[in-house]
Amino acid sequence: MSNITILGAGTWGVALSRSLCNGGHHVTVWSPVPGEAAELAAARAHKNLPGMTIPAAVAFTDDPAAVRGADAVVFAVPSPFVRSTTAAVRPCLSPDALVVDVAKGLEEKTFFTMTEIIADEAQKDGRHAGLRLVALSGPTHAEEVARDLPTAIVAASRDERAARTVQTLFSTPFLRVYTNNDPHGVELCGAFKNIVALAAGISDGLGYEDNTKAALITRGMAEISRLGRALGCDERTFAGLAGIGDLIVTCTSTHSRNHNAGYLIGQGIAADEAVRRVGMVVEGLNALPAAVALAEKNRVEMPIIAAVWRIVKEHADPRATVRELMCREYKNEIGG
Repeated sequence: MSNITILGAGTWGVALSRSLCNGGHHVTVWSPVPGEAAELAAARAHKNLPGMTIPAAVAFTDDPAAVRGADAVVFAVPSPFVRSTTAAVRPCLSPDALVVDVAKGLEEKTFFTMTEIIADEAQKDGRHAGLRLVALSGPTHAEEVARDLPTAIVAASRDERAARTVQTLFSTPFLRVYTNNDPHGVELCGAFKNIVALAAGISDGLGYEDNTKAALITRGMAEISRLGRALGCDERTFAGLAGIGDLIVTCTSTHSRNHNAGYLIGQGIAADEAVRRVGMVVEGLNALPAAVALAEKNRVEMPIIAAVWRIVKEHADPRATVRELMCREYKNEIGG
């Protein structure tokens, strides 16, 4: 049995707490939201995970000291709060802690992925250069993991031993964990697929059908892999679970908050109101500014992501934006 602390009591953090507890581990979930830890401890249920019972053995706390002595610390907070959460737990975090990030996004000003944010913020005290960082990513809707539906995911790290440790800790008969030594590529996929899912949702909101969505998924992955190659990532990552696998599920599932927000935007709802109606964090909107800036910095053409920016941030007409995409200069599909 291992002691695992999960930072964040959203749907993914709570679904993982159940999976890890049922796998024989001692699990503590930390929440910074006033009253949330006590509420979950009493209710043994999460409002956005209907039908799931939180095991009695899962502990809840609002004390960041919960990371002290943990065999693994899991960051399951929304991407905008990863840096502040790292700062909050840093005084109690072991210098060589095994840190697993399941948040997906990019930091706007630095273009850092989530594990890069954790490394940067944790090392500000000069004591945490030895953190063992792993990105855990893939096509994993919390609603399905919470119901023990068969799921596959990727533990990515340059530290192969750390990735294998996470593989062992998180694997169950219902959750199959693969390893990958390209964490940057895995995390880029996790951030950018949410933006393409917004595009897929907008498409559905406009009344377009399967042909359009298939084009968005395949050409969206072409954009993501093009940027990944420019940044030195392993191209095989983009054909894997964290790449095309996560992109497919996020673009097509009714569980996808990014797709659902995009659908509302396609129907003419403003982005802020769409987020309010979805009722949960829409990570694609958080990642969008960094994605556009990173593409520009590296001179990588990403027309679908640029189109989402124009619709969301510049209030461009969605149908006119689709026509612009369709009428761009002719291209060779594989770049020849």
